[in-house]
Amino acid sequence: MRVAPPMVLSSEQREALEQRSRTRSLPARVVERARIILLAAAGQPNKEIAAQLRMTDHKVARWRERFLKLGLAGLEKDAPRSGRKPSIPAATVQRVIQMTTQHKPANATHWSTRTMAEAVGISEATVRRIWRKNGLKPHLVKTFKVSNDPLFAEKLEAIVGLYLHPPEHALVLCGDEKSQIQALDRTQPGLPLKPGRAGTMTHDYKRNGTATLFAALNTLDGNVISLCQERHRHQEWIKFLRLVNDATSENKQLHLIVDNYATHKHPAVQRWLKRHPRFHMHFTPTGASWLNMVERFFRDLTQNRLRRGVFRDVMELVEAIDNFVDRHNEHPKSFIWTKSANDILEKVKRARASLHTVQSE
Repeated sequence: MRVAPPMVLSSEQREALEQRSRTRSLPARVVERARIILLAAAGQPNKEIAAQLRMTDHKVARWRERFLKLGLAGLEKDAPRSGRKPSIPAATVQRVIQMTTQHKPANATHWSTRTMAEAVGISEATVRRIWRKNGLKPHLVKTFKVSNDPLFAEKLEAIVGLYLHPPEHALVLCGDEKSQIQALDRTQPGLPLKPGRAGTMTHDYKRNGTATLFAALNTLDGNVISLCQERHRHQEWIKFLRLVNDATSENKQLHLIVDNYATHKHPAVQRWLKRHPRFHMHFTPTGASWLNMVERFFRDLTQNRLRRGVFRDVMELVEAIDNFVDRHNEHPKSFIWTKSANDILEKVKRARASLHTVQSE
């Protein structure tokens, strides 16, 4: 008859096990293991412990042996299990990942599940599982551009500083123009949305003219000052600056964040700004228009009102834009800037290093 090895506990081990056996904050299996060891240390055989705790003799013997070998640490986690062998060999997984990230098919810019399956000799479902598990999406591509502005850091810190710590007795406005907005009409009426069928629009359209939207977003409360014009020359920009000047309190200094478009730096604009010293211009770095928060408002306008809109003439387009701005200003919501200048600079450094590596290859 097999006799269980004796169990001798130190005072520290006994105190820790008694604490675990009484707690309600630990998983039930951890409490159960502590009780097994305490009963074993009291001299009870495995069969009596198993009967008292309603488990098998084999389970009691297993945890007794693990405690004798590993101590308290042996009760923390289950022993590793062999499990089912992976259905996809590791070499196949690595080959799919390597081909997806480092090579291209002979007659395409990116892999599909079908072309990858043919190249590796596995099923499309297997390719799909490997890609999903490793976060690979070769059918998607994101746009980006790393600014090469020599004053990038200085401009970035100035603008992010205005977002995170706006000056007192001043307004921070993000200004820009959304140019060449097309008044598009469809050649045929679309079908409405209904259960089981998406709404439809014809793929072709009629061009009925264009308009340019000038907008300034107040970073404090999200209100937008807007003006629609036919063109986007410096004359229209000065007209918009006059509107901003009239629409804001004359006691406030105005910090206007804009991009490097030539219209914003025209000599006539410079002369106008000299006559209105409360305007302080801040230019985003070259190729970094994403730093201007009004672009976020333009995105909402495009997605929610323009992209699926049908406009028979420019007047309908302008009316739709004005209505959107009015509705926005009824319940404005400011866009919260969360990234610090240092966080952005670190990301830009990594991007430049990656570009340098790619170019050197």
